[in-house]
Amino acid sequence: MATALLPSRPSRITLKAVHGQNKANLTGPRSAQVDVLRVGACLAAFGRIDILVNNVGGSAAGGPVELSEEAWDGQMNYNLKSVFLACKHVLPVMERQGGGAIVNLASTSGLRWTGSPQVGYAASKAGVMQLSRVVAVQYANKGIRVNTVVPGQLHTPMVEARLAGQRAGGDVEKLLKTRVSRIPAGFMGDGRDTAHAALFLASDEARFVTGTEIIVDGGMVARCD
Repeated sequence: MATALLPSRPSRITLKAVHGQNKANLTGPRSAQVDVLRVGACLAAFGRIDILVNNVGGSAAGGPVELSEEAWDGQMNYNLKSVFLACKHVLPVMERQGGGAIVNLASTSGLRWTGSPQVGYAASKAGVMQLSRVVAVQYANKGIRVNTVVPGQLHTPMVEARLAGQRAGGDVEKLLKTRVSRIPAGFMGDGRDTAHAALFLASDEARFVTGTEIIVDGGMVARCD
């Protein structure tokens, strides 16, 4: 089984085996031409692509007035067009081989207000969810499942490295307290929670699951106050 992972940070193509299975880590700047090369590299190494995980994301602060048009375009390219391009070039491979699973990563910012204006990020992540639904229905009879993991306010290294400076004047504890206050469960999850949801959706245990989302947020979206 070959798995293609498309993460958010540029690096290089790495091909390796994980737990006896093949995984291609296809990172780097996104463009149609580059994606063709990456998909080709995965196929050359493994002969097939069974699972595609589009794990990409980056936010820019601001509403329609504050966010520049260039920043808006950047958010769409980075968060949404990247998913479109990966699907564009991997779907024909999965169709030829008779099936596959695609897991896209969105955000609760695409579902509700999450504490700060980031209209480009919110709109692009909402777009990821709807793109996933449309593609799921289009390719369901070809044995290809498409689903979305929707993480909430997790405690990841980015919170302390970047978000604290952007939103709390560098006060990490203040930011953590604010984020936890929105979560009914009373604590923040982390990357493992997102990974477990993605693993389920990519697995055969989710064979009858397509065109939907798993929200990983400790109940935040369900909360109405």
